[in-house]
Amino acid sequence: MLRFLILALLAVPLSLRAQESGGLDAAAEHAREAWFRHDAAGLVSDSPRLQLQLPGADPSAALGPEQAAALLRDFLSSAQEVETVVRAARETEPGRGYVELQRRYRVAGTQEVRVQGLLLGYRRSRTGWSLVELRVVS
Repeated sequence: MLRFLILALLAVPLSLRAQESGGLDAAAEHAREAWFRHDAAGLVSDSPRLQLQLPGADPSAALGPEQAAALLRDFLSSAQEVETVVRAARETEPGRGYVELQRRYRVAGTQEVRVQGLLLGYRRSRTGWSLVELRVVS
């Protein structure tokens, strides 16, 4: 009986860690799906403020979700996604994590497939993981 109790107590922190990373894994999958569908509003809807860094532009100041979605829609408008995959989802410190996505896409009117990386920074809030930073890197 004592052995069972000790094992049960040891398993609690492991299951909590799995739930926490599972929450980040779910956020990563949500981001992957939203990016692939070009659903910019869905990608940033849970973000109170978001810093964007898009190719050829300086990093933005923290933007509200509507403004961030408008910039992302414009950025995505000339591309057709081929594939978007989650490369990593990790909690870097308590309450902070990052997700790395890789996208393969075509520029409209071409057949050439290009590859870009997406780095997404998250913070945990009372309601889950919130996107606070998005960088597009080549």
